[in-house]
Amino acid sequence: MDKRPEAVTLEHYKAAMVLSGAGDALGYRNGSWEFNFSGPDIHSELQKLGGLEKIKVTLPEWPLSDDTVLHLATAEALVTDKTGEELLHEVAFHYVKGMKDMNGRAPGNTTMFSVHKLRPGKEEGYRVPYNPRGAGCGAAMRSMCIGLRYPKPEQLSSLVHVAVETGRMTHHHPIGYLGSVASALFASYAIQRRPIASWGLGLIKEACPIAKQVVTDSGFAVEENMKEWDTFTEKWQRYLDERGLSNGEGPVIWPSPYGVAERDKAYKSFSLSGWGGSCGHDAPMIALDALLGAGSDWEELMNRAAFHGGDNDSTAVIACCCWGLLYGTEGVPKGNYSKLEYRARLDRCAEQLYALSH
Repeated sequence: MDKRPEAVTLEHYKAAMVLSGAGDALGYRNGSWEFNFSGPDIHSELQKLGGLEKIKVTLPEWPLSDDTVLHLATAEALVTDKTGEELLHEVAFHYVKGMKDMNGRAPGNTTMFSVHKLRPGKEEGYRVPYNPRGAGCGAAMRSMCIGLRYPKPEQLSSLVHVAVETGRMTHHHPIGYLGSVASALFASYAIQRRPIASWGLGLIKEACPIAKQVVTDSGFAVEENMKEWDTFTEKWQRYLDERGLSNGEGPVIWPSPYGVAERDKAYKSFSLSGWGGSCGHDAPMIALDALLGAGSDWEELMNRAAFHGGDNDSTAVIACCCWGLLYGTEGVPKGNYSKLEYRARLDRCAEQLYALSH
């Protein structure tokens, strides 16, 4: 039964930031689950640990990965309440700082390579060159908080602008930074209480055209971006067609059966590289798939979003943020999040984002 409360409170914002971190730590499992390519094997190990409800997510066994460190970096830049280019320099500064906290967190090569090129404070120092290999999920996994900062329908242009420009600081390829737009947008839709079945269509029809305008108006690497532009929306349209969501209403069409092994196969089919969730289009896609299938059931969400053979911490970090906005922490075992690494920072960001968005 879907028991979604109507009004979004500060507690939902806190749940979004904290559970996002919990999903990251659980999917990552200190590297051993992020790089385990078999969902059935992960589920088998999970049972040996006594199941999800028995897991106490705390150091040293359950550190956060690069996903949450960079999500925090984005959030801590946003809460300075700077705007325009000042905000973009602030985000770049926080990404450079965040890269000093990557020991044991498995940061992606594209992110490391790009952040090294950022020059916050210098003219256009938040920009990096177009990258034909920049389609990974590193921008998508850290941008949900942009939706928490700009949650209202009338703030859509601000949300998209910030998501595009911060996304292409590391992933300067449409698949990469449109993933950033998707994660931010889905968080804002969760706050707006839009039906989940409509989120994918909203991404294609409402957000992507604004993103295209942002890129063309910027005058920066426009030609290269436009050459690759359509791949993202084509992948998403195929997914929506497959799930019966092209009308934005459903009902959702699920494969039968759609268990752990079948989901591994499906997630792989969504991907560019054969590792489900590792790119900008399929990380939010798998997160959405999990949200559609789990309803208000935390354990089912984790089974779908975190415990699979793809880039599972990146899909979980997005799904769990949106789930927290929808359902709070109801039904979540306290051990899964109460002693999470950086819990206080996540709570503080939630408080500041909530204050700025109201």
